[in-house]
Amino acid sequence: MRQRTIYERFFKRPLDLIVGLIALVCLSPFIVLISFLVLIKLGYPVIFTQNRPGLNEKIFRIYKFRTMTDKKDEHGNQMPDCDRLTKFGKFLRSTSIDELPELFNIVRGHMSFIGPRPLLVEYLPLYNERQKLRHTVRPGLTGLAQINGRNAISWEEKFELDAQY
Repeated sequence: MRQRTIYERFFKRPLDLIVGLIALVCLSPFIVLISFLVLIKLGYPVIFTQNRPGLNEKIFRIYKFRTMTDKKDEHGNQMPDCDRLTKFGKFLRSTSIDELPELFNIVRGHMSFIGPRPLLVEYLPLYNERQKLRHTVRPGLTGLAQINGRNAISWEEKFELDAQY
């Protein structure tokens, strides 16, 4: 187990809470507008939720704006993701606007502004000891892997940057 710094122990969470609340208040008109557009263009529900592992591998529900439709084939089976992702959904993802509802996760204490991005629960058994270090801190809205290449770097590089954080 790694030692937490004074910043992590006493300042990071209060700072996340204060900045998160201010961001939610300031961005609330924009969040309402995007919610309305998602409802019109993609349907209900507006918010996509999914279980993700957080601090100490504790599972929490992450909130994001919906970016895909519920399109089904002639047999009633859901179409592949690539067929359900719309232009509007691609725009939300490419601009990271779909991540705005994660501010609620930050205020609730499940996430931080900075930290390793939370991945899927199914990946938990696949991590090696070094990669498991990502769960010794709160997951973040953004992290070292995002500012050092995002999708242009390999998974190995992402995991190493997460472990360094």
